[in-house]
Amino acid sequence: MEHKTISLADQVFEQLENDILLGKYKRGEVLTESKLCEILGVSRTPVREALRRLSQEHIIEETTKGSLILGIDKNDVRDIFAIRKKIEGEAAAMAARNATEEDLAALTEAVELQEFYAGKENFGAVEVQDKKFHELIYSSCKSVVFYDTLMPLHKKISKFRRISVEKQSRASVSAKEHREILNAIKNRDESLAKELMTKHIKKAYENISKGF
Repeated sequence: MEHKTISLADQVFEQLENDILLGKYKRGEVLTESKLCEILGVSRTPVREALRRLSQEHIIEETTKGSLILGIDKNDVRDIFAIRKKIEGEAAAMAARNATEEDLAALTEAVELQEFYAGKENFGAVEVQDKKFHELIYSSCKSVVFYDTLMPLHKKISKFRRISVEKQSRASVSAKEHREILNAIKNRDESLAKELMTKHIKKAYENISKGF
């Protein structure tokens, strides 16, 4: 029974986090436990646990009136990209050093699918593969610390990434940049993988920041 409760709390947390980060609930909006129970069709216990975790992530703030939606603003995005520019290149270098053949196959599939969907202008599918590519880099570097640092940051900017890849020009360019990073990793060229990933993150932020 306890396992089911934890599992349900995890599901509620994931749902609320995604909804907030993708903009379903707007910054400044206040949500109550009772309202969320009604929306999600669950009891107060998993909702309360999810809200506690969201508060720890600084995505919401608890007030006397309920949970205040903070979400992610342009300053948060700036800071997240500043961190990613510093360390994601290193993660790519580590992936070039440590990725298994299975990792390389998964990365290749993600890039090929991103290229395919970019050509079809299926931007929702492009965003899915874009997300998958970066997450595979984090896992391929074989560092729990890098993975646990980069995964939450990447997730927090999901709304902004989605807006970015909905532009045909950026969708195609991003796929091309991913292909170049993949080739460097396959060739075990740590220096080039780091350089290309750092440039990729820099360009991604430049593109996203145009919408601020």
